[in-house]
Amino acid sequence: MWRRLVSGGHLRRLLPCRSVPRRSAAAAASASAASPTVSSAVNSILLRSLKEHYLEVSKMTPPPKVNPPSPFTIVKGALDADGPVLRRTYNDEEISVYVMRLANLVPGGGGEDDGEDDINQLFLHVSIAKPGQKEALHFLCGLYPDALGIHSVSMRPKLETTGFLVVPSKYNGPVFEELDEKVRDALHSYIEERGVNESLFPFLQAWLYVKDHRGLMRWFKSVGTFINKDKSAKDA
Repeated sequence: MWRRLVSGGHLRRLLPCRSVPRRSAAAAASASAASPTVSSAVNSILLRSLKEHYLEVSKMTPPPKVNPPSPFTIVKGALDADGPVLRRTYNDEEISVYVMRLANLVPGGGGEDDGEDDINQLFLHVSIAKPGQKEALHFLCGLYPDALGIHSVSMRPKLETTGFLVVPSKYNGPVFEELDEKVRDALHSYIEERGVNESLFPFLQAWLYVKDHRGLMRWFKSVGTFINKDKSAKDA
């Protein structure tokens, strides 16, 4: 049930990515002039619906706990931020791994039938930093259950905060597919030697399920709190 609700279908039904026309302009204007009694009734219906869905989501069974492959460790507070999820050291390097759904970068790209598969395509941002260096080596990758593919490699300023991505201010490197095959293979070996490969997929997939669940719970709660304050002010 967790997979079905969080991985896309339930979220799309509750939070559609396309606006859906419901009423004409005349009807909307009429509604804006509705009596306080009607407005309060609408708020009550909305609050009841939000509460029902909040309770439904709160009862969802989480996926089995999955630990990241050693020696990666989970970054404290990662579930409530948009920063790195995993970190490890390799010799004198610090390696940080950021993740999001690949489908989130191309809205609607997965199609309506992908449902439970849209979280099987993950987008990784891997930062490899060395002490004393102002820039870090960044890999943008696609991660799948059985493979990892590099999209680009660039030098970027070290991340000083937990922000997700730093937009490069200068040349961002060549198109990866246009590099010589030996260079591409060597870059794949370089990142895999540091433990960045398909072995990360099970943990990152489960982690995104949990993060989506928390985000959905927070959304229901924050919207309900906002509407309830509006309702209380009008009833006062």
